[in-house]
Amino acid sequence: MTTLKDVAQHVGVSISTVSRVVNNEATRSVNPETRRKIWDAVTELGYQPNKWARQLVKGGQTAPAVATRVGCIVAVTQNKYNHPYFSGILEGIEKGLVDNGYELSYVQTGDDLRNPALLHRILHENAADGLILVEGLDTALYETLRKSVPYLVGVDVSDPGIPRVTYDRVQAAKAAVQHLLGQGHTRIAFIGGPGLSQDMEKEKRYRGYRDALREAGIDVLPEWILNSQWDVETSYQLTKELLQSGKERPTAIFAASDMMAISAMRAANECGLRIPDDIAFVGIDNIELSAYSSPPLTTIHIPKFEIGSIAAKMLIDYIHGRYPIPVKISVPFELKIRQSSLSGAKD
Repeated sequence: MTTLKDVAQHVGVSISTVSRVVNNEATRSVNPETRRKIWDAVTELGYQPNKWARQLVKGGQTAPAVATRVGCIVAVTQNKYNHPYFSGILEGIEKGLVDNGYELSYVQTGDDLRNPALLHRILHENAADGLILVEGLDTALYETLRKSVPYLVGVDVSDPGIPRVTYDRVQAAKAAVQHLLGQGHTRIAFIGGPGLSQDMEKEKRYRGYRDALREAGIDVLPEWILNSQWDVETSYQLTKELLQSGKERPTAIFAASDMMAISAMRAANECGLRIPDDIAFVGIDNIELSAYSSPPLTTIHIPKFEIGSIAAKMLIDYIHGRYPIPVKISVPFELKIRQSSLSGAKD
């Protein structure tokens, strides 16, 4: 069965753009040519938008209530939406819903919901029976969704009052840093960003990095904590500045996502450093690109597709009353050792 992701890949746009077009949303404009290409792809690939969306396109009718409507909110900014970590989760969500006779009616980002017209439409005009929230939103918006949507399931959210699926980010980060420590590195820098609190000390992957160093008796150096705000370009620039500062440089870098790691590796290459002989790298996520970076990136594999699929099944079970209390499912992670971290420079 053709999915939103198939249409998005065919046209070369984000899943959220396809979702807005097939659901006839006017709250954010889509280039007419892009809109035409999306509908052409819908026809060519045989994608079946839900019935009310087809009615809206044909005659402007009001959408009827559909008992199997499920929406998804990805709590990232629009320009980060195509991040391969989140797209893997979305693929799992859509497949998990389709396999159980449901459909993914729309995908929106956290930024989308700052548009009052779109938020009103989602909550009132085209309300879904269930919603999957991928990562946390600010408190006020989250409370609005919680009060308005009958069934809410979270992916990597902190609310114990709803069913949720996650992985242990602290332990995953510790495993990455402990691998570097096992390779003999003691001068290890961190690249990442804070969460909603904007407090790095509360960010779980940073805490795993910090705890691993402390348990090894190594001080955390503030100048080696690079706050990239989860931006690839910022990760590249901050790494370059650190390596060109003329001060003592780290012999290894742990990045809280593969995208941050790969951009930092480019900075190291441009500074004339050899990876891993002069500086080693480890990331988290195991996105597809990590196996094809130069050299291939050591990373923590997070089962992204499975997380999405579990969240979809969890929501369906929740809707059907199979959970008397909110459950939490924690999926395992796995260290994938590649050339970026082996036999690097050591103290």
